[in-house]
Amino acid sequence: MKYLFLAILIISTKSIFSQNITGKVTSILPIDQEITIRVLNTNFRTQIDSLGFYKLENIPKGTYKINVTSAGFKPISQRISLLENENLNLDFELEEDQNELNEVVVSGTLKPVKRLESAVPVEVYSPVFFKKNPTPSIYDALQNINGVRPQLNCGVCNTGDIHINGLEGPYTLVMIDGMPIVSSLSTVYGLSGIPNSLVERIEIVKGPASSLYGSEAVGGLINIITKNPTNAPVFSADYFTTSYFESNLDLGMKFNAGKKAISLIGVNYFNYDQVIDKDKDNFTDVTLSERISVFNKWSFQRNQNRLFTIAVRGMYEDRWGGDIRWDKKYRGGDEIYGESIYTKRAELIGSYQLPFEEKLMLSFSGNVHYQDSRYGTTSYIANQKIGFLQLTWDKKIGRNDLLAGIASRYTYYDDNTTATKEAENTWLPGIFVQDEITFSPKSQVLLGMRYDYNSIHGSIFTPRFAYRFKANENTIFRLNAGTGFRVVNLFTEDHAALTGSRDVIIKNDLKPEQSINVNLNYIQKINFGNGTFMGIETTAFYTRFSNKIISDYETNPNEIIYDNIDGYALSQGISTNIDLNFPSGLKFIVGATVLDNKNVENGTSERPFLTENFTATWSVSYKIQPWNLSMDYTGNVYSPMKLPLLSETDPRSPNSPWYSIQNIQFTYSGWKDFEVYGGIKNLLNFTPMQNNPFLISRTDDPFDKNVQYDSAGKVLVTPDNPYGLTFDTTYVYGQNQTIRGFLGLRYTFR
Repeated sequence: MKYLFLAILIISTKSIFSQNITGKVTSILPIDQEITIRVLNTNFRTQIDSLGFYKLENIPKGTYKINVTSAGFKPISQRISLLENENLNLDFELEEDQNELNEVVVSGTLKPVKRLESAVPVEVYSPVFFKKNPTPSIYDALQNINGVRPQLNCGVCNTGDIHINGLEGPYTLVMIDGMPIVSSLSTVYGLSGIPNSLVERIEIVKGPASSLYGSEAVGGLINIITKNPTNAPVFSADYFTTSYFESNLDLGMKFNAGKKAISLIGVNYFNYDQVIDKDKDNFTDVTLSERISVFNKWSFQRNQNRLFTIAVRGMYEDRWGGDIRWDKKYRGGDEIYGESIYTKRAELIGSYQLPFEEKLMLSFSGNVHYQDSRYGTTSYIANQKIGFLQLTWDKKIGRNDLLAGIASRYTYYDDNTTATKEAENTWLPGIFVQDEITFSPKSQVLLGMRYDYNSIHGSIFTPRFAYRFKANENTIFRLNAGTGFRVVNLFTEDHAALTGSRDVIIKNDLKPEQSINVNLNYIQKINFGNGTFMGIETTAFYTRFSNKIISDYETNPNEIIYDNIDGYALSQGISTNIDLNFPSGLKFIVGATVLDNKNVENGTSERPFLTENFTATWSVSYKIQPWNLSMDYTGNVYSPMKLPLLSETDPRSPNSPWYSIQNIQFTYSGWKDFEVYGGIKNLLNFTPMQNNPFLISRTDDPFDKNVQYDSAGKVLVTPDNPYGLTFDTTYVYGQNQTIRGFLGLRYTFR
């Protein structure tokens, strides 16, 4: 009898727990790792079989949340209710998670490869990242990337460059679709006109890339990848304005031209025409600007899916800053001071895969850049033309993945300054080869070298080495080493050479700079049991320069003296990025960089101007799903930087303070195809004016008409010049805009 009761008890118990969940997990991408299906807050969990099927058995009736996770794919969560004696069938389709270090990149090795499989560390940032803090240009958008800092170089015209790991802008090569067309003149002004709506992603390589990309890629490169017309939305529009009355409009549209061609058109328009002087120095706080940029990219369908794309871009900008009374009738005169810059620019970019069995790719680009500027009474009129042609051969032979190429670059440059006595015509032909050798699934070596011949400076040889070790699916080590070589253009070295009242002194013939770089990269992925993902990437870097060009502001306050360093320069440090994603939708992206940059001459070490020792960035995002509302909190913080003073009696602080720019944004996406966003920029209301009596010296006498000098040329202290200063705009290290609101609207039709 007792056995009968026991049998009845077992049967009845089983009937209570007889609910089962079955299904199949699929993906467009091949699945070659474990996929776990779990019922959250219970001990029920399982994995798929070889065909993708799974089964969870004997689950009590009730309401649950099922979670599906796998490395490299977005986690899936779904709420279910199980009735008594019910069997549920739930299928899931996984999507690749672009936030889990699995993006396809091209900048590290000039060929498409998954980021984790690349021997060269490449950081990737998508438009989603930049939408967390909307900006009117790529230049401004880079402020939230760890180790990358947009640096203002002029307190009047607000020109700037991009620092990577504390290295000045000329050491950074900026490319569009892999073509080195943003250089020299456009490094200063051209970055502002790239339409954000056409950016597919931005790839950043920190460290030497000269063996593939030639000179200028000494400190790193930024590759702006534009959208493929095939995958772009049919129409997109993005408009926002701020309480400073800045207006920015991005438009994108694609259309089919016949059966085998697709065209993508993008337009960017920016306007800011408000004369604002909140620091009460009678000079504009922010440069006024009107800019239009038009971009057109074509993609052609060819046999065997061979590539053929071609794109053109045109840009015009009119900007000015200076005395708030300035008008165009004062341009170039000495009555009222103003800095006025007219910029015209045209670009051509293309790639064509040759119709052969071997993979041969022909890439080409060209640009024309014309600039007409007045910095007070100083006239700067410059014309630059660059042509670039490159042929690459991509071949895999056994464990060797070969890439070889020939390239040639022509540069024409002319301006009306004393530094350019006659127009420069420079040819830079080169040849390069690299071999990625796979010794095992865990071990990979990249060997590369490049030889260029500069028509002025002669032979240039830049070798490269990289080693990648994959300890397991979640742990990767990389070692990279290489050399760099850079030919100098004075205008891009230091914009202060033209603005203000200092004289430019070139002490000797400036020699090309050379560098050697080593960096060690470590990546760790952690997938927690509840679907939380953490990615950690740390890089230690070391760069040593010879012949580095330095600008001396201190020897004579009335001069900027340029010369090659009599010694060497170092840039070293460590950088860490942490990406943390929770199943709830909460996401953190946090980064920090510790820098040690110094110039060493005659055994004496000195920190360069405008170089921080520490920087950090962050982005905190959370989406409230029932409300269709997202929140993004972004910011950065910088340690003090050494700033250029004019004399011992200059009352301005010799160092910048610790400062932070923080922003918050709310986005509503409850309407089909529309997003409404708004927020506040510079929440802490920081401006460089704080703790300083003034930023720009002698704004009441910008032409130095009332400055008196002694017999040695030193400025005298007088009643109307109590600090013994001249007019100078070089004391600048951050934006001069106060706290402000912004509001925008996006529309996307696919």
